[in-house]
Amino acid sequence: MNSFSSPYQIDDPRFRNLIQKNARLRQLATGFEWTEGPVWFADHQHLFFSDIPANRMMRLTLDGQVSTYRQPSDYSNGNTRDRQGRLVSCQHGTRSVTRTELDGTRTVIADSYQGKRLNSPNDVIVQSTGAIWFSDPTYGILSDYEGYTAEPEQAARNVFRVDPTTGEVEAMITDFTQPNGLAFSADESVLYVAESGSSHDAGVPSVIRSFKLDDTGRILSDDVFATIDRGLPDGMRVDIAGNLWSSASDGIHCFHPDGTRLGKILVPEVVSNLCFGGMRGNRLLITATTSVYEIAVNARSAI
Repeated sequence: MNSFSSPYQIDDPRFRNLIQKNARLRQLATGFEWTEGPVWFADHQHLFFSDIPANRMMRLTLDGQVSTYRQPSDYSNGNTRDRQGRLVSCQHGTRSVTRTELDGTRTVIADSYQGKRLNSPNDVIVQSTGAIWFSDPTYGILSDYEGYTAEPEQAARNVFRVDPTTGEVEAMITDFTQPNGLAFSADESVLYVAESGSSHDAGVPSVIRSFKLDDTGRILSDDVFATIDRGLPDGMRVDIAGNLWSSASDGIHCFHPDGTRLGKILVPEVVSNLCFGGMRGNRLLITATTSVYEIAVNARSAI
């Protein structure tokens, strides 16, 4: 994408208030196999992200300086940060969710359910209560490319919740073909879950579903929030105004809280995930196939 071409597709006039019309998409780093799981550490001003097939986790500063944070990474995929500032990661290789403690050691949060190994945890988010939610599709056991080939032990591809007090793992949503990206609304009353089953079955709709939750995390309702018209939804983030920003094959799709698509930020590689970051929190940091991109926006993360 040259410096004079616009990266924006305006579908609704409200999108103009969320973008910087003079901002341009900038490639920060490239040469990776498949980038995923971006998480911004504001106190260190750097981005962690996974290069899944290369079995490593990388560290990136916004001036483009790249270093290896962890190798092997046990084929880490999705990453987030908990309210104590600790890194929480989904690892395909160990089929587990782990937390990196402040001293660098790793604690296993979940690796089984009802006595059977998880499939391959994919994305993870942490509520303000400390509850940890993660998706568990089978991508990491389908081949040796992003993990280790294995037969699934779980009967379904679930979205799980880990109780912050007891550590109990509970299947909260059990009817996805391949659940993927997760995000909470700004007030945590709605959970968004991406359905990425069309990656292997064209008959599966490329939708983002929304689940209203009560204060204990119980599901109150289930609706289709939005449909992705190019590719499939993967990673997602919600801004402080409640808009949802989702990955897609042609870039980032931005949706109003009512499900209306406001517009797109077009990216020249298939996007896997995104997060907000930068000095003022108003940069979208985008993992897309072999690269990491950034662009300034008029939005900041809800958390």
